[in-house]
Amino acid sequence: MADIFASRTIDVTTGDRETVHDLTDACTSFLGEVARGRSGLLNIFTPHATAGLAVIETGAGSDEDLLQALASLLPTEARWRHRHGSPGHGRDHVLPAIVPPHATLPVIDGVLELGTWQSVTLVDTNKDNPERQVRLSFLG
Repeated sequence: MADIFASRTIDVTTGDRETVHDLTDACTSFLGEVARGRSGLLNIFTPHATAGLAVIETGAGSDEDLLQALASLLPTEARWRHRHGSPGHGRDHVLPAIVPPHATLPVIDGVLELGTWQSVTLVDTNKDNPERQVRLSFLG
């Protein structure tokens, strides 16, 4: 079977508050169009200095727990050297060191292999940038 590569950028509106945005349906839809039953890897990447990607349970409080943990690790107080934007915005630039801007996940027979409660999410703590892009790339 020949190798295939497909890639697409999707736009995500995260709004003006910290959020964990579920991308799982977008990933599944993309794979339904391009994988065609093939196995391979799905790479997800967000080209932003203030956002990251996480595989986490959503809808049962874990997404809020993640934001609370990040607020504890990266408080919005004025200690940050990077000072443009909203108060505490420097923390947003440290976020990708903790929640990386990329993830690579297995695809088996065209299906994204996630655990029972796992979702693919965009983590965005930057209230100043409500519009984000995420690149989905499949290598089969």
